Amino acid sequence: MPFTQADLLRALHDCFDPQLKCNIVDLGLVDSLSLQEDLEAPGRNIPGVPQKYRATVTLIPTTTDEVWQSQLAAQIENRLAGLENISGSKAIFTTTKIWTPDRISPAGRRTLGLDRPKPNQLVEIKLP
Repeated sequence: MPFTQADLLRALHDCFDPQLKCNIVDLGLVDSLSLQEDLEAPGRNIPGVPQKYRATVTLIPTTTDEVWQSQLAAQIENRLAGLENISGSKAIFTTTKIWTPDRISPAGRRTLGLDRPKPNQLVEIKLP
């Protein structure tokens, strides 16, 4: 069975923003993914040896902090190095898009506590 971008995205759920402690997928930091067959991988075209890919993860940064970016890139590359089908990876940050909180998924909002009413905020409760 071939390795897909969906498999790559599932693995990225294990990578967390060093400051927010929420995974990068739910934070909406992943802009794009690419997988290219590694034509130089050892064992290529040998039956029983899984196909190898080189992965590129493009991210939308939440900050210009270079330490944050290097920590996150290293975490992603280390996580992907543990995948049998990945022979190499790189994480890059786009400079053409700006991250905004509306990119956070519902799961990310729950993790960050953004789905809870603020103190002293009126909550409407409808009874049947």
